[in-house]
Formats: sequence, structure tokens, C-alpha cells
Amino acid sequence: MLDQLVEFAREKPILAAFYASLFTWGLTAAGAALVFLFKKASRAVLDAMLGFTGGVMVAASFWSLLSPAIENSEGEGFMKVIPAATGFLLGALALFGMDKLLPHLHINFKKSEAEGVKTNWHRTTLLVLAITLHNIPEGLAVGVLFGAAATMVGVEQTEMIIAAISLAIGIGIQNFPEGFAVSMPLKREGVSRLKSFWYGQLSAVVEPIAAVLGAVAVSVFTPILPYALAFAAGAMIFVVVEEVIPETQRDKYTDLATMGFIGGFIVMMSLDVGLG
Repeated sequence: MLDQLVEFAREKPILAAFYASLFTWGLTAAGAALVFLFKKASRAVLDAMLGFTGGVMVAASFWSLLSPAIENSEGEGFMKVIPAATGFLLGALALFGMDKLLPHLHINFKKSEAEGVKTNWHRTTLLVLAITLHNIPEGLAVGVLFGAAATMVGVEQTEMIIAAISLAIGIGIQNFPEGFAVSMPLKREGVSRLKSFWYGQLSAVVEPIAAVLGAVAVSVFTPILPYALAFAAGAMIFVVVEEVIPETQRDKYTDLATMGFIGGFIVMMSLDVGLG
């Protein structure tokens, strides 16, 4: 099965990026669909799920993105790390700018704590926009890796494709509880089950778009590869530190959230190293 996926990605990397991001979106939708099965979810479960999400994102940022960015940079010593450092900073700054401009509200926060440009939009809309902002770097990361594979040949290409598949699986796994962590708070806000599911899955629709854009950019403009890999990593780390971790530290279940983070980190690390 893995060999078939690798061969398909080798022949059609951009289409592979699209399909991989559809997979991550699909697991978000599956997680959001749990709103039809449960009347409510405990805060402890939600915080642990969010912690797991953060752990996956941090591990993916290093093993799947930053490490390949450095490996694919020219030069020695400090010169070799400059593209990764630059891309990482630019990715964080890009999300910083979006965070300041896009109206959104993090899960577990009061409406008065909404960020971005001030607006009268409904709390539900602001919650969905927050998770949408979260999902952009995830889709971008998957697309950049598949696009990177298109610029390589031989063993290096195979390794990059496997890394891309590993990342897609890892993000998909963490998107499942994330979808649940979005739909259940919406239901708690008084939104119907159907609308809670709809908004929960809708938050990940940006992933296929970001994935295709990332894959096309890297495959067409090969020199930006290390910058693009690190850019996606910087964006993901910004989301974890600015959004995911604070959301898990606002109640008494901080230890559960921390262990969820550790679990997510281990899962993503194992996938990347094991499949690679």
C-alpha cells in the first residue's frame, strides 16, 4: 500500500497533496460528526484533545519540516541554517499578521477576549475562524512536502514522499479530536447538532486549498524549498504557542492537557521516524 502511494505521489505530486489534505479534512469531519453521538463532552477530554493536537504539530514542525529544510539548504555552519531560520521567522510573522487582522475567538475564551479586528460577528463565527486560522499552516505543510518531492529524484524523492505521507497521517489523526473539540463547544453554545457538525468540518476546508498552493509554489519555484518548509513550521509553532496551549491552560485539567501534548508528540515522532 505504501509503495503504491509513493508511486502515485511521484507521478502526480500536486494531486497527491490535494488527496492527502482531503484525508486530513475528512478526519476533521469524522471527529466533528461525534457531536451526533454525544450530548456533551467533559472539559477534561477537550483539553486533553487540544493538548494532543499541539504535540503533533510541534513534533511535525521539527521532524517533517525544519529538519528537511536544513538538510536541503546549501552551505556549512551558520550559513546552512539561515534559510530555515528565515523561513521559520517569516511563517511566524505571517500568522502573527493574520492573527491580528482576522476576527476570531479561541475555544474556551469569552467573547470579550476575541482577537483581530473588532467586529459584531456572532461568537460561533469567531470560533470557526479561529480553527480555520489554525488549519492553514497544516494544509500548507502537507502541500509543501509533496511539492518538495517533485523537485527530487531517487532515494531523496522517496524519503520526502514518505515524510509527506507521515505528516498527512499525523495531522489527520490530530484533526479527528480537533473536529470534536470544535463541534462540541459550538453545541454547548446552543448551536444545533447539524450546524455544529457543519461548522466543525468547515474549519478544515482551507487545508486542501493551502496544500495545493504550497505544492505548486515549491514545485515551480524550487529555490524556495528550504524557506517554504521552515515557513510552514514557523506558522505551526506560532499557532501552538499562541492558540493551542493557552486554550488548554484555562481550567483545572492542565496536567491532562500536558500529557495529551506528550502523547501527540510521541505519535507524530514515531510516525515520521518509523515510516521514514
